[in-house]
Amino acid sequence: MTVAAASTRPQRARGRGHLAAKALDGRTRLAELFQEGSAKIRLPATFDNSMEAVIINTAGGLTGGDRMDWSVVAGPGTRIDVTTQACEKIYKASDGTAEVVTSIRAGAGARVDWLPQETILFDRASLFRRLDVDLDETAEFLAVEAILLGRKAMGEAMRQGLFRDRWRIRRAGRLIHAEELRLDGDVAALTAEHAVLSGQVAFATLLYAGPLAETYLAQVRPLVEGHMGGASQWRDKLVVRLAASDGFALRKILIPVISALRNGAPVPKVWNL
Repeated sequence: MTVAAASTRPQRARGRGHLAAKALDGRTRLAELFQEGSAKIRLPATFDNSMEAVIINTAGGLTGGDRMDWSVVAGPGTRIDVTTQACEKIYKASDGTAEVVTSIRAGAGARVDWLPQETILFDRASLFRRLDVDLDETAEFLAVEAILLGRKAMGEAMRQGLFRDRWRIRRAGRLIHAEELRLDGDVAALTAEHAVLSGQVAFATLLYAGPLAETYLAQVRPLVEGHMGGASQWRDKLVVRLAASDGFALRKILIPVISALRNGAPVPKVWNL
C-alpha cells in the first residue's frame, strides 16, 4: 500500500471499557476500571448499596468499521445498573459494519441491570451488535434494548441498511436464552410486513432472568395491554416485546415496564436529562 493510499483511509472509532465490582461493607464498590479509545465509564454517586455506571462513546456515534467493546463483572452480592449517557447513533456506512460487543458476568447473589438508552439507526446504517451474559445460579439480570429506525419527528427514516442483534444468555454455563435479529437490505419494506413490525419504527426487547419472573409477569401484562407487544414467562425467564409508532410513544410504554421490572425503581436519571 502506498503512503498516499494509507493517508486517505477513513479514520475509525475504537473503544474498550471494562468495569468490575465487589461487595465491601454492605455496598457495591469499584474493583476494576479500564477505558481505552472513545470508550469512557463514569460512576455517579448513589445513595443506596448499588453502583450506577454510565458508559459513553466520545466519538459521538458509530459508522461502518467502528467498534466498541464493553465488559461488566458483578462480583458476589453486588448490584450494578449500567446505562448510556445518551442514545447511540448509527450513521450511514460508506464501507464496513459497525460492531458493538457487550459481555456481562454476574456472580452469586448479584444483580445487573443493562439499561442503555435507545439506539438510533439512520438510513444506510450498518450495525452488528452482540450481547453475551453469564449468570451464576443465584444471580439476577435485566436487559433492555430499544431501537429507533430513524427519528420520525425529524422526518428521518431507515429505508436501507443492515441491523443484526445477537443475544446469548447463560446461567452457570447453560444456555437459557438465544435470539438473532437481522434486518437487511430494504428495511422499510421488511418492517412494513405485518409479521415483522407492521410499519412501526420503534421497538424494544426486555429480558429478566431471576426468581421474580412469574411475579413480574403479573405486573407487566396490564402495562403492555392495549399496545403492540406482549410478555411471556417460562421458569425464571421473562421476555417482553414492544413496538410503537415513534420513540416518544415507545418511551411512554417502556419506562413503566422497566420500573416494574426494577421493583418500582425509576430508570437512571440520565434517561430524563
